[in-house]
Amino acid sequence: MTKTTTAQGPVLGTRALNRATLDRQLLLRRTPMAARAAVEHLVGLQAQEVKPPYYALAARLDGFTTGELAGLLESRAAVRIVTLRSTIHLHTAEDSLTLRPLVQPARDREINLFRKGLNGVDLDRLAVLARELVEEEPRTMKQLREALGTRWPDADPQSLAIAARCRLPLVQATPRGVWGRSAQVTLTTAEHWLGRPQEPAATAETAVLRYLAAFGPASVKDMQTWCGLTRMRPAFERLRPELLTFRDAQGVELFDLPDAPRPDPATPAPPRFLPEFDNLLLSHADRTRVIPPADRGRTWQANTFYCPLLVDGFLAGVWRILDGALVIEPFRELTAAERAEVLAEGEYLLGTVHPDEGHDLRLGKVLP
Repeated sequence: MTKTTTAQGPVLGTRALNRATLDRQLLLRRTPMAARAAVEHLVGLQAQEVKPPYYALAARLDGFTTGELAGLLESRAAVRIVTLRSTIHLHTAEDSLTLRPLVQPARDREINLFRKGLNGVDLDRLAVLARELVEEEPRTMKQLREALGTRWPDADPQSLAIAARCRLPLVQATPRGVWGRSAQVTLTTAEHWLGRPQEPAATAETAVLRYLAAFGPASVKDMQTWCGLTRMRPAFERLRPELLTFRDAQGVELFDLPDAPRPDPATPAPPRFLPEFDNLLLSHADRTRVIPPADRGRTWQANTFYCPLLVDGFLAGVWRILDGALVIEPFRELTAAERAEVLAEGEYLLGTVHPDEGHDLRLGKVLP
């Protein structure tokens, strides 16, 4: 791999960081890895909506089927739970029991945003009552608001439900999240759903090593952006003897695992259709390794979020399923070769995730 060396250490340019991250994200080539192993390696998948985890794995795994991931949820080998950055992620059962307690300090801070609506509320008592309610049967947030509101009628109902979600490791009960099935969100505790107690929190050092394996090379701020925690530098410093260090083009120190892949920046990167909120685009403080500065913010408009298209490893457009068609809207004119590869990848996506729905494929005009 070509790189420059300074007095502060080797410098990794944008393309070098891009290729290294894509490799660890299973996006330089599809892998025959099983869905469960991929979810574990990637330390979870963004799951704000039902479909994104399926699109995420279709872009990464060879031979993936929607039924494989749906089966993990139905068998409770995987769950949907609020963890990283206070957002819903699909994790393996094992990770849900160790990662949620790791990020609990961030959930505790989140409660502070709703203190005004929780005046006079005993949060420990609230957690006990909420646990009894959701372990009796899975409850919707509306049902939690109503039930907790009878105990604290002067409190804000929404704040009560959010406090319960922050204090307890609540998972979404199936069939929510299962491909092809429709269901509202109902919640119960991870311990009750999985039939086993919560485990000790993953150590900060373990989290750093897993993050670097899936998203590195990366800075301390990158990792903090990914997990939503602060004060992670001491964990990096304790690991420093075991890690390699680099610098990015701006001189920011980057850490990495010694045996992690760092491909040549010239390594080809095939086009990939990713879901909205894919962690590839959200897990670094400096996102230029994937998002060109001129295209920052182009995957959302007002309250609408679009699915990103990667070309040559970088954000180059958006896509969506609209009126029975996969509509592709690039940010620039594609070359003939890029166009052919994008269309072929679109056909692959439709054949993998929507094989029986007869979607068309449309390449729209370049977005201004």
